[in-house]
Amino acid sequence: MTKYYCYILKCSDSTLYAGITTDLKRRLEEHNSSPLGAKYTSGRRPVKLVYSREFSGRAEASREEAAIKKMSRAEKLGLIKLSKKY
Repeated sequence: MTKYYCYILKCSDSTLYAGITTDLKRRLEEHNSSPLGAKYTSGRRPVKLVYSREFSGRAEASREEAAIKKMSRAEKLGLIKLSKKY
């Protein structure tokens, strides 16, 4: 079964970007050095992974991403602080 990850990146301009992927390392490299990264992050490189959470399915990861995107910046920073992985 494929694992999915919901993640938050901190861009060079201190903005936050949320997404989902099946491979965090590959996706971070794409955001930082490939045209396959999101348009949003391409002009805000380098980006740093500041939050990730693993899910067993795409639906759960997508719901988490949608919830994060609805959060205020302060709420996102609080979520990042609570995870303290990075």
